[in-house]
Amino acid sequence: MPLEIVRNDITKMPVDAIVNAANSSLLGGGGVDGCIHRAAGPELLAECKTLGGCKTGEAKITKGYRLPCKYVIHTVGPVWSGGRNGEAEKLASCYRESLLLAQKYECETIAFPLISSGAFGYPKDQALKIAVETIGDFLLQEDRKVYLVVFDRRSYSIGEKLFASIAAYIDDHYVQQHVDLRVECLRRVAPCYGAPAQAFPEPSACPPPRLDAALKHLGESFSQMLLRKIDQSGMTDAQCYKKANIDRKLFSKIRSNPDYKPSKSTVLAFAIALELPLEETRELLQTAGFALSHSSKFDIIVEYFIANSQYNVFEINEALFAFDQNLLGA
Repeated sequence: MPLEIVRNDITKMPVDAIVNAANSSLLGGGGVDGCIHRAAGPELLAECKTLGGCKTGEAKITKGYRLPCKYVIHTVGPVWSGGRNGEAEKLASCYRESLLLAQKYECETIAFPLISSGAFGYPKDQALKIAVETIGDFLLQEDRKVYLVVFDRRSYSIGEKLFASIAAYIDDHYVQQHVDLRVECLRRVAPCYGAPAQAFPEPSACPPPRLDAALKHLGESFSQMLLRKIDQSGMTDAQCYKKANIDRKLFSKIRSNPDYKPSKSTVLAFAIALELPLEETRELLQTAGFALSHSSKFDIIVEYFIANSQYNVFEINEALFAFDQNLLGA
């Protein structure tokens, strides 16, 4: 998956390059900066002394030394001062310049911390939004694997309004599904027998779907339906799999194998990339043997975004991560 949000210690990431949220001297400091210098050893500081510092929004590169990465890319984020001094553009520049350096040095895998969100005081939800948007824009043009590494839950935050809205949607649908499951089962059984629901004892499970209804969906496989919808959308294959946060190699497998069996997160990632409404999303899921379920928080969160016509896979993954769910595109 091109962009993945993970909880980890960035000094332990086995990638081509990690990004250091440094200060302008590049001579080490607290937080992520201090951890990286301690893990890399004194050789990193010795090389940093030769670089002449770094301006806010720019980036410089060194070797990784004792770290499990080839390179360390040092970038200086802005200090938060209320958002009135160009902090957003400077922060976005940190990510862009770091990615360009990674590209120049042929780094295929890059790990970022959430820049400026610690001692520099940038609000975590705004810092996260800029990180995801900037990295996402870059990945629409380049094939790279990028990790956004957060150390713990306190290091991560989506907007309070969005979190509350999603939480309310989960509560309205997830709880109702469990409370009303028996009633819904009875409602579905009764018409099959031409009798009111009250006439039946509690069933242990709902009846299976009608065979003819199930068989009518066998005409088109997941791969066939996906490729047809990509053609109808006017997107190229690359535009679609990048919008879906899907690796090119995985897409090649899907294209070359009409009977490919995807994961549920892969199907939903493509539904988001194609901006399918809920009914078409359900149809695409059905070709792969899946369905949206109100007993799954993962499904409800994705449904929330589709129902609100919000189709940015990276923003959806922010929310999924905040609620401890798997990410789209995995």
